[in-house]
Parts: sequence; C-alpha cells; structure tokens
Amino acid sequence: MHTFRLSARITAALALGLCAVTGTLAQTVYPTKPVKIIVPYSAGGPADIYARFAGDRLQKAMGQPFVIENRPGAGAIIGTDAVAKSAPDGYTLLMMSNTHTVNESLFSKKPYTLLRDLTPIAPINYSDLILVVHPSVPAQNLKDLIALAKAKPGSLNYASSGPGTPYHMAGELFKAMAGIDVVHVPHKGSAEARTDVLAGNVQMMFDAITTMAPLVQSGKVRALATSGKTRSSIMPNVPTLNEAGVPGYDAVIWLGMMAPTGTPKAVIDALNGDIQKIVNALDVKEAWAKQGAVPMRMSADEFGKFIEQDIQKWAKVVKISGARID
Repeated sequence: MHTFRLSARITAALALGLCAVTGTLAQTVYPTKPVKIIVPYSAGGPADIYARFAGDRLQKAMGQPFVIENRPGAGAIIGTDAVAKSAPDGYTLLMMSNTHTVNESLFSKKPYTLLRDLTPIAPINYSDLILVVHPSVPAQNLKDLIALAKAKPGSLNYASSGPGTPYHMAGELFKAMAGIDVVHVPHKGSAEARTDVLAGNVQMMFDAITTMAPLVQSGKVRALATSGKTRSSIMPNVPTLNEAGVPGYDAVIWLGMMAPTGTPKAVIDALNGDIQKIVNALDVKEAWAKQGAVPMRMSADEFGKFIEQDIQKWAKVVKISGARID
C-alpha cells in the first residue's frame, strides 16, 4: 500500500510538472493573439489585396486572426513608421513593396531607415506594370506616345499613387530613358490615380497589371506596353517597353513583409515558413498566374539581400531622374 501511495504521488508530481511545462510552452507559441498587418497604402491596390489574401491564409495556418489595417500617406512613410515604432513581438507586421526601397534614396528625411528599423520576413510576389492611356489620347502605340510627348513637352500628365511608389518611379524611368517631358500627378493611392485616368483627368499611368488588365480588356483604357523583361502571360499581345521603343527598360512591382527590428528569430522563421508554403501552393500559383502575379520564395536572409540590391538599383534611377524629395 505504501509503495502504491508513493507511486501515485510520483505520478501526480510528474503530471503537475508536465502541465507546468506545457503551460510554459503554450505561452511561448506564436501567435497567441491577433496579429496586425499594416498596409501603408489605401484600400484596393495590389498591396492591400495581397495583404488580405496572405492574412487569410496565415490565419488558417497559424490559428489566430491576421487583421489588415490601411494607413496610407506620405509615400508609405506614415504606416511604415508606425510599424518601425511598434513592439518587436511579431504582433505588428508591415506589408511593403519596392516603394520602400525607392524611398531610401528618394526622401532625404524619414523617421526610420528601412533595414535598420525593420527586419525582413519574406517576399510575396511580383507583377509587371502596364502603361495605359485614356482613349482620348491620340497614341495607338508607344512610339506614337513618345512622338506626341516630344512634340508637346510638358503637355501630357501621368498619374501615380504617390512619390516613390513603383508607379511613380516607372514613369520617371520612362521619362529618362525615352527622353521626354511628361508631368507627374501624385495621388493618395492607386485607386484614386486609376479613377482619374479612367475619367480622362490625367492622360496616362503605369499600373499593376493585376489590377489594370480587366479595364484594358473592357476598353476603358488603351494598353501601350508592359514593363517587364518578357511579355505578360495574361496580356501576351501587348509588347514590352523594351520591344516597343525603350530598349533596356525593366520595372516591376513586388510585395513582401517586414517586422520591427528585434522581433525574435523564431517568430520571423515561423512566418517565413508559412508564407513560403502559401506562395508555393498549387492553387495559389494557378490563381496568381491568371492575375499576372508571380510568387516569390526566399529565406528571410535572402530577402534582406534582395532588398539591399533593390535599394541600390532605385538609387541610380532616383539620381538620373532628379526626383529627390527634401
């Protein structure tokens, strides 16, 4: 009987110890509460759309809500700064794009430095941009547009979602490489820029092909060229700028996620692993292919190196264009 009681006590003690260990582990599992993804752009654009897609898939994979919060303004600086100043615990993340790599050289003063105050998690995807004009513009192809711009310097406007965004820098790169003078008209977001082009208030725009393709197909705008190295799979009849009259032109929009510097490596690795699984899923690849988006897969370290290279690339474009903002 004594042996039985001793055995029971040992069993109970082990059980209590196991519960304590389990409780400790439960407290360290990530995430244990909702995660916020700040999108520093207005609703309706590619970053917002794919942040919501990724958030939904991450919620299913990790078992906690991933809540999207749009904080547009100042060329993505307002929302980005909010993330940079957040607690580095993995519960506030940033949906970013190559707007952020451009901003490193475009803005002389920012309240943060990208790779100092934020740490890379993973890329999401990239897609070509497409140059479109309102149907009222008397240019049927890219060479016509360039000729028109050269004949009437400063008479044509192009819309963007704000300074430093891929839409803006694609326009500046086009101006520099084609040797033309067209006027930049910044907007608060891509939806507003798109609306102004559709209304004919602004003559043209570089936009994400994932968003603009349906409007081209419906005849609301005229597509002149795409921005990648090869033709887009969803609009194969539209030539690249490289083919159509601007040799060497190459500009895309890419998206990714970052977190405040100091976020635990285990959290970064967990997020990176699940994001890589999401973008590599067959149904995701098939759905995005129909939209013109290409999944990107990298480790957090590889993504960091990619960001560094993109900062250097766009610094050269900013210097050539003279588009620096003080």
